[in-house]
Amino acid sequence: MTTLTVAEDGKVLHFSYDDLMRYHGFGFPGGVAHGLKVLERALPLLSPDEPAERREISIRTPFRGPGARDAFEIVTRSLTEGRYSVEADLAQPERGETLKGYVFILSYRDKTVRLRIREGIVREEFIFLGRKPDRTAEETIRLTELKQDMAERLLALPATDIYDPF
Repeated sequence: MTTLTVAEDGKVLHFSYDDLMRYHGFGFPGGVAHGLKVLERALPLLSPDEPAERREISIRTPFRGPGARDAFEIVTRSLTEGRYSVEADLAQPERGETLKGYVFILSYRDKTVRLRIREGIVREEFIFLGRKPDRTAEETIRLTELKQDMAERLLALPATDIYDPF
């Protein structure tokens, strides 16, 4: 299982998916897994030789999901400290409704990494049901299943198979 490693004032901190879920709660396990995988992919690119100082990492994204936001917050404290922003203009509409919002720009000191999700990771049904305002009880159950499915599929893959730099 993936463990994220960052530093705070030079002291090493480790975060697992379980740690992130304890902070987030139960609502968006797939989003938490996305946050974990984005960080798993970006951190070695931002600071290849040592753990990045968590309070120096900034994140910009069009992704509004609370699971990813909470994952980023527990690891980097970026939301609380004003280094996390949701920016709709970062979306990539040319990639279609399913993929357009899965864009993440992380900065650390003098480096910036731009990541976007690969095709085939996010299911169209998930996006459709997630955005549907008048879901039936059955659709809500299905969406909950899809959220858990997303988490399980992401956790089973290395981050290099999910997110690509661009």
